[in-house]
Amino acid sequence: MSLDRRYFFCGIGGSGMLPLALILHAKGCAVGGSDRSRDQGRTQEKFAFLEARGIDLFAQDGSGVTDPDTTVVVSTAVESTVPDVQAARRVGAHLQTRAELLAQLFNAARGIGIAGTSGKSTTTGMAGWILSATGRRPTVMNGAVMKNFVSPDAPFASALVGTGEYFVSEVDESDGSIALYRPHIAAVNNIALDHKPMAELRSLFREFVAKADIAVLNLDNIETAALAVKHAITYSLNDAGARLVGSRIVPAPDGVSFDVREGGMAVAVRLKVPGRHNVSNALAALGAARAIGVPLGEAAEALGTFQGIKRRLEIVGTANGITVIDDFAHNPDKIAATLATLHDFPGRLLVMFQPHGFGPLKLMKDGFIEVLAQNLGRDDVLVMPEPVYFGGTVDRAVSSGDIVRGVAAAGRQAFAFAGREQCGEKILALAKPGDRIVVMGARDDTLSQFANELLVKAGK
Repeated sequence: MSLDRRYFFCGIGGSGMLPLALILHAKGCAVGGSDRSRDQGRTQEKFAFLEARGIDLFAQDGSGVTDPDTTVVVSTAVESTVPDVQAARRVGAHLQTRAELLAQLFNAARGIGIAGTSGKSTTTGMAGWILSATGRRPTVMNGAVMKNFVSPDAPFASALVGTGEYFVSEVDESDGSIALYRPHIAAVNNIALDHKPMAELRSLFREFVAKADIAVLNLDNIETAALAVKHAITYSLNDAGARLVGSRIVPAPDGVSFDVREGGMAVAVRLKVPGRHNVSNALAALGAARAIGVPLGEAAEALGTFQGIKRRLEIVGTANGITVIDDFAHNPDKIAATLATLHDFPGRLLVMFQPHGFGPLKLMKDGFIEVLAQNLGRDDVLVMPEPVYFGGTVDRAVSSGDIVRGVAAAGRQAFAFAGREQCGEKILALAKPGDRIVVMGARDDTLSQFANELLVKAGK
């Protein structure tokens, strides 16, 4: 990698692009970019933050790509018809995928790769915080904002640039790019149907683990347990034979406490993030920390000050006795974890689930119907708009209405609407004191804005 090259990020506001741009900028690279969300007037505060950091932003019309010495970074979501891509080819600039660039940085360090279908962002944040709090000065690349690193100057802290030897990063299987990484530590939380067929997922994760010096594996997930190798640190909430065992779990609305045992040593942990699934995430982070020699007690103490990740069961506020929660859940496993955590405590759930694309909706149709039918309570209400869509070609063979019909057929209250505003109107018409409104979905930064608007309207 040359620090003299200019890097231009096509879709710089994306959850995987923004932190990578920040890391390169912090390393002294000239960084610019474009984003159609900026052109459409969405999430302007994010782009103002980037410009304030000295990152040049352009309209996504090709005007920012004029130098053949530029590396134009694209994601799998960026199509060849995008003007920036066409401009790169016209001037002879180098095209590189986001995953290729991240893997280049990751492989040059002692990489700690956090993989799995669900829980990657939280586990990455936990592991990054443990290493940071214990003086390891890691670089952390995350797909979500880590609250521990947020400051007035860094409200979008999805990356941390450290001077130490470790590079902690989410590693994504959805586009197959997990194959690019050569991890020192490979942590796998779980493997379940999400973006790819199971046979392909099994192969990708097996190869990822095989390349690592040390693997950290969840024995509570059948698919992950099947990856077990000699160089593994295993963890579990149920299997006493695992190296790290979580027990005595006590949930609370604002967190969860548990004990972690390693051999003859047991340590108490009190997390500030709720849910049994976060106990599992914490064990994965502890496993990664133990793999590089962080004492269990020190790692557990650091976890007690972990503040969480934005849009992971994040309480927006309460108005007139109605609580609004913003959550990233978008696949069956994540939805099940969110609903199970919320049902630990009383209060009807009014859930607005916005699918993150027509492709995932088609792939996971049966899984969505099953998980919502099984995990929504009789008094809960589900409303769904059509999936998020920001342009490009798409197969609309399956709609949100198909999910709602399946859930309603199972005896749950479910409604489909064309747009999000109609969903909000329905929820507010139903909401009463003691209810919890859950705004659920991914790949759309305006969901948080929508959740805040619901809170304001609930207070009127």
